[in-house]
Amino acid sequence: MLNGELLSVANSSDPYPQAEAELMVMRDCLRVLSECKCRVQVVTKSPLVTRDVDLLGGILSMVSLTVTMDDDQLAGLLEPGAPAPSARLRAVETLVRKGVPVSVRIDPIIPYVSDDPEGLVRTLAGLGVRHVTCSTFKVRPDGWRRFSLAMPDVAASLRPLYFELGESRAGYRLLPENLRFRLMERVGGLARRYGMKFGTCREGFGHLNTAACDGSWLLKEKLS
Repeated sequence: MLNGELLSVANSSDPYPQAEAELMVMRDCLRVLSECKCRVQVVTKSPLVTRDVDLLGGILSMVSLTVTMDDDQLAGLLEPGAPAPSARLRAVETLVRKGVPVSVRIDPIIPYVSDDPEGLVRTLAGLGVRHVTCSTFKVRPDGWRRFSLAMPDVAASLRPLYFELGESRAGYRLLPENLRFRLMERVGGLARRYGMKFGTCREGFGHLNTAACDGSWLLKEKLS
């Protein structure tokens, strides 16, 4: 029986797929978690999360929302069918205004595509976001095929970085370590400049973190 545990929903799949608008399974889950007085971290990229702001506001909760970039057209090439960044930013604004802490995942950072996120970081700070999490694009064969079809010229430039100079880890191809470090260091510096905490996960640069990389520290802040 659940009783006050910390739950993250969900790290393996988005709890707000399109069908959730009608099925309302996540909303029912939040009701149960509320009754059990659980602390809840919601991980999503969908603005549909704002539908449940009444429930989230009534429990100890925070939302980790992915906003890869602030360019709707470019994002549409990378994530066809996914909610536009502008809609996600409006969701961030709504959540913060309603008192639900938000950590934004600027993920993935892709050289030549999304490696200069200052405008996005500045926007997030203006919306009241207090934490950003970041990591680089990690390549698997299926993802690389889709990326190469969507952005063939960028893929041609990235190929040597991943497949000649990069490294292999747990079935993924990663950018060279020095490049990954520079990218994460830059975003961390932007976060500090605009008054936010920073975390990077799955990169091996934990010393860059100024708070827990998943943003769960915001739950304690809300409690206080």
